[in-house]
Amino acid sequence: MASRGPVIAIAGLACETSGFTPSRTLAPAFHPLRGYEEIQGKYPFIRAGSPLGDAADWRGALIGHALPGGIVTRSAYEELAGEIVQRLQYIMDELSDQRLDGLWFDIHGAMCVEGIDDAEYDLLRRVRAVIGPDVIVSASMDLHGNVSRELAHQTDLITCYRTAPHVDVMETKKRACRNLVELLTQTSTVFDDSKPQRPLKAWVPIPILLPGEQTSTRLEPAKHIYEAVSEVGKWEGVLDAAIWVGYAWADEPRNRAAVVVTGWDQGAISEAAQHLARLFWDAHCDFAFVAPTGSFAECIDVALKSSARPYFISDSGDNPTAGGSGDVTWGLTQLLARPEFQKEDGPTVIYASVPGPDAVQKAVAAGVGSVVTVTAGAEVDDIHAGPVTMTGTVHSIKHGDKHAVTEVVLQVGSVFAILTKLRKPYHLERGFTELQLTPRQADIVIVKIGYLEPELYDMAKDWMLGLTPGGVDQDLERLGHHRIRRPMWPLDKEFEGEPDLLARIIPMSNEPLSGPDE
Repeated sequence: MASRGPVIAIAGLACETSGFTPSRTLAPAFHPLRGYEEIQGKYPFIRAGSPLGDAADWRGALIGHALPGGIVTRSAYEELAGEIVQRLQYIMDELSDQRLDGLWFDIHGAMCVEGIDDAEYDLLRRVRAVIGPDVIVSASMDLHGNVSRELAHQTDLITCYRTAPHVDVMETKKRACRNLVELLTQTSTVFDDSKPQRPLKAWVPIPILLPGEQTSTRLEPAKHIYEAVSEVGKWEGVLDAAIWVGYAWADEPRNRAAVVVTGWDQGAISEAAQHLARLFWDAHCDFAFVAPTGSFAECIDVALKSSARPYFISDSGDNPTAGGSGDVTWGLTQLLARPEFQKEDGPTVIYASVPGPDAVQKAVAAGVGSVVTVTAGAEVDDIHAGPVTMTGTVHSIKHGDKHAVTEVVLQVGSVFAILTKLRKPYHLERGFTELQLTPRQADIVIVKIGYLEPELYDMAKDWMLGLTPGGVDQDLERLGHHRIRRPMWPLDKEFEGEPDLLARIIPMSNEPLSGPDE
C-alpha cells in the first residue's frame, strides 16, 4: 500500500467480562480480524476512498471483539496479545526507514483476564514495548469501560461512547481516528524534531459504580450529564471529553466512574474535567432504573394484567451482552412452572433464550412439527438453577447464525422457548421473525437483556426490568465486591465529607508516571 500521510497501526481486544459468572471466554470468541483488509471491512471509515482512509497509511495488526461473558482465560489472552505484539513487530520491521506515527487502540475497557488486573493497560504496556514511547496512541472505548490512571497515562487521546444504549459506536471510533489523524497531520503543534506534541490529559476518578440499567442516557440524570460532554468538547483549549460510568460486574480496583478531558490548555481541561465530575457526583442519589422493576413473578403478574401488547420483560441477571453466561435456566424454569402458560391456548410468550447444544441437536434431528423432550441450560452456570427439561413441539429451526450457530424454537404450552447451540443475545426484530415468531403479536416477550435495545424499545408497548439472579445481577450488594476501592456509591451510603473531584494532570505517555496509585 502506498504511503498516504502518517502511518497508523490498528490493534486491540474488546470483551466486557463479568467476574461473577463461572463462564470463561476463550480465544475463538474474539473472532479476530487480521491485517488492514479484514479490519477495514468492519470499519468503512478507514477504507481507501474515504476521507480518513485516504488521510493516513493504515496498517492492521489484530483486533478482536468477543460477546460479553466470563473472565478471559490467561491462555486465551496470552495467545491473542502475543499475536498482536508479533504482528506489530512485523509492521515495525516492514516500515524500515519509515516510522510508525500512531496507533488506534480499539478496546472496550472492561476486559478481565485471569491473574491480571487492568487488562487493557497490560495490553498497551506490551504494545508500547514494541512500538516505543513516541508513537501517539488514540483509544476508543465503551462508556461501561474503566480508565485507570495507568491506562490514561499510556494513551495520548482517549474517548468513549456518549449514549446508552450505544447508538454512537461507529461515531466514537471514527472520532478517535479523526482526532489521531488531525493531531498527526497538523503543523502548528510540532517540535523541532517533527514529532507531534501530545495533548494534555485531566483525569478525575469518581467513587460511583452503577449498572448501565441505572445510567441510560435516555433518561435523567445521565441524559443531561452526557449532553454536557459534547458542550465541554467545544470549549477553547479542549480537544475531547469523555465520561465512563465504569463496569459494575467486575471486582478490580479500577472499577468506578471516571472523567478524562484532553486538550492543549491545562486550565481549560482541568476545569472541564472537574465540571463533568461534579455533574456526575451531584446526581449520584438521583440514578434510578430505566423502567419499573420487580421480581420475575411480579413482572409476569403485571404483564398478564396489562392490556399493553407486546409486553416486554427483561430477564436481566443473565444478560449475555453485559457479561452473563447466558445459560442460566432460572427464568425459563419459573416461566414454565406458571399454570397460565401450560396450555397451547394460553397467553403467547416468547422466551429468548437458553443454550442447549444437545437439545438443539435432538430437535434438529426430529424436525419441525415433531414433539420432543429435551434438556438445556446450566452447563456453565448452574449456581441458581439446574438444567431445564421440557417437552414440546419443534416450531422452527435456523442454521448459520454468527453467535448461536443453530437456533430452535420449542413450543411448550403457550411458551415459545428459543434454544441455541451457543449463546446469543436477541436485540433485533429479525432475530425473532427469522425463527417464524411474531413478537409484535405476542402477549409477552421475555429477553435476557438489561435496558431494551432500540428496536425492542420501539416494539414494546410497555415493559419491566426483572431483578433476576445471574452473573450480572442488578442487585450489586447481592454479588459481594471485595476488591473495589471504598467507599463506593451505592455500595456505601456514608462518606466522610465530599470525594476528591480535583483534576489530576496525567503525564504524557513518553514521560514517567510517578506518585501514589489513586
